[in-house]
Amino acid sequence: MAKRHNHYEAAFEEYLREERIPYVAVDEKRRALRSGGSLKSLDFIVSPETPPAYEYSPMGGGERWLVDVKGRRFPSGLSSPQYWRNWSTRDELDSLAHWAERFGPGFTAMLVFAFHLTADRSPVAPEKIFYWRGEAYAFVGVRLSDYRRAARPLSARWRTVTTGVKQFRRIARPVDELFAEPAPMGAHS
Repeated sequence: MAKRHNHYEAAFEEYLREERIPYVAVDEKRRALRSGGSLKSLDFIVSPETPPAYEYSPMGGGERWLVDVKGRRFPSGLSSPQYWRNWSTRDELDSLAHWAERFGPGFTAMLVFAFHLTADRSPVAPEKIFYWRGEAYAFVGVRLSDYRRAARPLSARWRTVTTGVKQFRRIARPVDELFAEPAPMGAHS
């Protein structure tokens, strides 16, 4: 297990361990260099076991996921609670898309919104809530390609984007559901 100071990423990693989902934790201490700049590192490479009917190659293995974890409170805000906050930076999206392109077919980029549950509501069914170190988390995933299509500017200054709540709820799913089936062929970013 990587030493993680971000409790959202640490909780998600523990979820992967408890569910016995094979993964590689990426060392995020330094950004990868490339011509024209640098890339934000992704957080995990996840390779869940999929049923044989879903295998995409003669070598087997099913879909593999390039995961960037976005930690959010559910709800966020103190005076006016906001649910389903799902913003990201353009840099994070561009970097994740670049990684998906570099890894190629068989790898799909995914944003995992690790919601730290701070009230009596959850974006997932009660049996899918993950408890770690006395806190409750809900892990909701969305394919990067779906998120980018739905994203709209949030802040020009901070270069952030978001999707509307209805749109996000339509494209996001509990991660266990996404891990159970591969992405459509050719949908790697």
